[in-house]
Amino acid sequence: MDRFAGSIGYVLVVWLVSLTVNLVVYAIATGSIYYALRFFWEKGLKTRKIQQRAASHIDIRREIVASLRSALIFSVIYAATYLAANAKLFTVYPGIEPLGIPYLVVSIGALLVAHDTYFYWLHRLMHNRFFFRRFHRTHHKSVTPTVFACYAFDAPEAFLLGCFAPLWLLVVPMQLAGLLIPAVLILARNAIGHSGVELFAREADGGFWYGWLTTNTEHDLHHSTGRHNFGLLFNGWDRLMGTRYPSSSDHARGGHPVKALEP
Repeated sequence: MDRFAGSIGYVLVVWLVSLTVNLVVYAIATGSIYYALRFFWEKGLKTRKIQQRAASHIDIRREIVASLRSALIFSVIYAATYLAANAKLFTVYPGIEPLGIPYLVVSIGALLVAHDTYFYWLHRLMHNRFFFRRFHRTHHKSVTPTVFACYAFDAPEAFLLGCFAPLWLLVVPMQLAGLLIPAVLILARNAIGHSGVELFAREADGGFWYGWLTTNTEHDLHHSTGRHNFGLLFNGWDRLMGTRYPSSSDHARGGHPVKALEP
């Protein structure tokens, strides 16, 4: 009985640590970006605003509440992933060795590409009428999103998004840094992508950003139209599958305000 109680206590501690980390990282990422935007707003950043409409306090409160629920779901999945790794169901090395730095670099790149593929097709599926109402409606209540919308998901969507890491670990050994670095990059890009301002407006259409990476305008157009730009980090799948908004680059390059439409 004591051994069982100790095991339950250990699992509870792992989950509480996971929950705390998820909440702290979400708060730091969104809070730092939000206040950085406010600091630079009157220094010229407001000319980069994508939509004419502004999110209300009610919108922001809804995004934060939904994000806290998602953080709770993520914490359960990541705690289970940690316990599975300890049980040798997954291979996660705490240090760089024995796989080395080249493996770390390649595995991070591969993970980011795989995650974006997973996200694109899952995202498109959730825009099916049947799945949208059950999986994705909450996120699209943010017609004019803010940084706080980066975790604002319905519970089933949060669960499916959180499952990427354990699914990836079923087939790919990873270093701990190879998991943490992409996680931070994805969260930061997600929060910035919902910021409502275009930070790369002067890039030409064939430039690095518009050639491979999504812009803030592209994801904002997804929220305002609900029918285009399903990628998160890269726009390759949108280009290949014909789901990229036709004038995404024009909007981003010229700073054209985007009209908010209900999806």
